[in-house]
Amino acid sequence: MRGKKRQTGSECRRGCCTRRHFLASGAWNLGSLGLLWLLREEGLLQAAPSRPELKTKSYDLRPKPPHFQPRARAMISLWMQGGPSHLDLFDPKPALSKYKEYPGEVKYDDPAHASRRLLPSPWKFRRCGQSGMELSELLPHLGQVADQITLIRSMVTGVNNHGQSIRALQTGAVVPGRPTLGSWLTYGLGSMSQSLPAFVALIDPGQLPVLGVENWSNGWLPSLYQGTVIQPREPRIPNLHPPAHLKGKPQQLALDLLGKLNRRHMERHPGHLDLPARVASYELAARMQLAAHEALDISKESKATLKLYGIDDPATRDFGTRCLIARRLVERGVRFVQVYTQNQFWDHHRGIRKSLPAACRKVDRPSAALVLDLKARGLLDTTVVHWGGEMGRLPVIQYDEGPDRVGRDHNTYGFSMWLAGGGFRAGCVYGATDEFGHKAVENKVTHHDYHATLLHLFGLEHEQLQFERNARQETLTNGKPCRVVKEILA
Repeated sequence: MRGKKRQTGSECRRGCCTRRHFLASGAWNLGSLGLLWLLREEGLLQAAPSRPELKTKSYDLRPKPPHFQPRARAMISLWMQGGPSHLDLFDPKPALSKYKEYPGEVKYDDPAHASRRLLPSPWKFRRCGQSGMELSELLPHLGQVADQITLIRSMVTGVNNHGQSIRALQTGAVVPGRPTLGSWLTYGLGSMSQSLPAFVALIDPGQLPVLGVENWSNGWLPSLYQGTVIQPREPRIPNLHPPAHLKGKPQQLALDLLGKLNRRHMERHPGHLDLPARVASYELAARMQLAAHEALDISKESKATLKLYGIDDPATRDFGTRCLIARRLVERGVRFVQVYTQNQFWDHHRGIRKSLPAACRKVDRPSAALVLDLKARGLLDTTVVHWGGEMGRLPVIQYDEGPDRVGRDHNTYGFSMWLAGGGFRAGCVYGATDEFGHKAVENKVTHHDYHATLLHLFGLEHEQLQFERNARQETLTNGKPCRVVKEILA
């Protein structure tokens, strides 16, 4: 073109990008894009800020509709803290008597006091009920309800210590700070009673379980969804009743004024989630003055019921009382109740021949009574009963110091728990460990599978029960691969 100088090849390369230049310089940018994608997938990169919501979120305990028709409405979890020995209670292994040493790799928690010598169970197993479920002689009362339960023999968490495995089964992850199962259920479904807590923790008089209050924590869910602790001795709820001079009209006038002040304060501070949660707790406490006293009072139960739970026996009185209270609570609309044994009660590293029978004596009769009582009252069909701890035990001897001193180390690679009611199959045995009872080898059930299955019975899709936190949608199953174990559902 006239008046313009034609560009040479070198000038063209300096003034614009060649294909080679683009690929060479762009490789770093493409790698950066790939890194950003990976970080986003792992949840390590904060997502782009979303548009501000026009309406402030609010949370309450009013009943909420499930995602689909539920089978279960309430759950009672009997939490056996420490790790009951499945090899001596639920999972008979003749190979422990056939061989002297474990032939494979053993995943010890305490190698310093470990051995490879196998420890055959000192107790006999027998077939129970029409299902023929094999259970230990240490659990004679459970044997009477064998046809009502689902026994899972292939539980796995894979984290071989108490704290991490407790968190896995209670919260869905081994890291601290996440909401527990009871908090998720009350967040997703609310409460069936507005005069009692939605989530109740019935603690043992001996000690708090390992991790203490973490077991009923709401994590980063609003504090409205944390568990309410019921003390093991009277007064079970401290300061429940007002002083005599405040009862009646004076208290009601004070509460009305407090309610007005609280509502005014919340209007001035929208978006503060802990504030309405505290207000709701105070209002619930006022309503509980009558409802809680009645629910926790077992004196009006029949003599036959008290005997069924073992209230007449010092060995079972405490745990039986708490199991009976748990039934009374779900009968009155409480969503989730967890009954705990004390710290490390089932952690039998040493002296298992003495300590395991004592542990079974405490819980066997009341646990079976709970299933029988719920069934007799027509509540078992809609109430899940869970029995289990955070792990099982190894097939080899720990502390090889003579018959009365031996025990078993931790095992989270294959252990047992049982469930009843609420849509679980009756008289069902599911999964299997290897011939020595160390590792699950058939139909493994992870803690994520367990949670997905429970939520399913409550009419909740585990991927849809979400809470937005830091621009990320959190779930109980934590985005991990899992399945609803339909084979154990009725």
